[in-house]
Amino acid sequence: MSANSGNAPAGLLEKKGSAEPRTKRSASRPLVYVLLSLGLLVMSAPFLWMGLSAFKTQSELSASPPVWIPTEWTLENFRQLLDKLDLPLYFMNSVIVAVLVTVSNLVFCSMLGYALAKLNFVGRNKIFGLVLGALMVPGNLMLLPLFVLMSKLQLIDSYAGLVLPFAAGAFGVFLMRQFMQSIPDELLEAARMDGASEWYIFWRIVMPLVKPALATLSIFTFLGSWNNFVWPLIATNDPDKYTLPVALATFATDPNKAGGSNGMLMAGAFLIVLPVLVVFIALQRHFTQGIATAGMK
Repeated sequence: MSANSGNAPAGLLEKKGSAEPRTKRSASRPLVYVLLSLGLLVMSAPFLWMGLSAFKTQSELSASPPVWIPTEWTLENFRQLLDKLDLPLYFMNSVIVAVLVTVSNLVFCSMLGYALAKLNFVGRNKIFGLVLGALMVPGNLMLLPLFVLMSKLQLIDSYAGLVLPFAAGAFGVFLMRQFMQSIPDELLEAARMDGASEWYIFWRIVMPLVKPALATLSIFTFLGSWNNFVWPLIATNDPDKYTLPVALATFATDPNKAGGSNGMLMAGAFLIVLPVLVVFIALQRHFTQGIATAGMK
C-alpha cells in the first residue's frame, strides 16, 4: 500500500512534465501560423498584383496611390493583346515544347534512375557521380556548347532544337533514382523469379509505384520548360518558332506594338503563369507526397 502511494506522485510528476512541452507547443502555434501567413503574403503579393492588374483599366494601372482591386473589371487588355500579338501560335509553341520536354524527361530519367537504383553493372557509381557533378554545373555555362551543337546538327529554328537539349536532366535522374531506392528489392526479385523481364518489371511494377515522383518531376520540368527564356531566345530566329515568354518579351520591347501599355503586359504575364498554376493544382497531392518521400529508404 505504501509502495503504491509512493509511486503515485512520480506518475503525476511524469504526466505534468510531459504536459508542459505540449502546452508550450500549443502556445507557439499561433505565432508560427502568423509568420507563415506573412511569408505567404509576401511571396504571393507580386502574383496577385499581376493577376488583378490584367483586368484593370489604364487609368487604374497608373493611379497613385496604387489600386489593388479593380473597381471596373475589363477584358480590354486581353483583346488588345490578341489583336497585336499572334497569341495562339506562341501559346501552342510553348505547349508543344513544354509537353515534349516533360514527357521525354519522365521516360529517360525514369529509365536511368531505375538502372542506377536497381541494376548492378560496372561503373554504376561512376555514372551516378557524373549525374551529381552535372547538378553542380551552372546551366548558362552550357548555352554556348549547346548552340554550337544544335547549329552543327542544323536544328536551329526547330522544335527539335528547343527540346533535345533538355530531353533528360540530371535533377530528374537524381530524383527518380532516390525515389526508386525505396522500392523493396524483394518485390523485384519475386517478379524475376516468376519470369518477368526487366522491361516488364520497369513498366508494370516500378512505374506505378513511383507516381508521386513522376508528378513531382512533371511539375518541375514543365515549369522550367514553360518559363525558359534564354535558350528559346538563342535557338530561334524565326518569329513563328517563338515561345510565349520570348514573344511577350519581344512584344514588350517594341514601342510600335506594346506602346507602353502595362495592362497588355500584365495580361500576357497572366497567361504565361496560368497553365503552370493549373498543372500544379492538378498534381499538388502527388507533388507533396513525392517531395516528402524522395530520398527515403
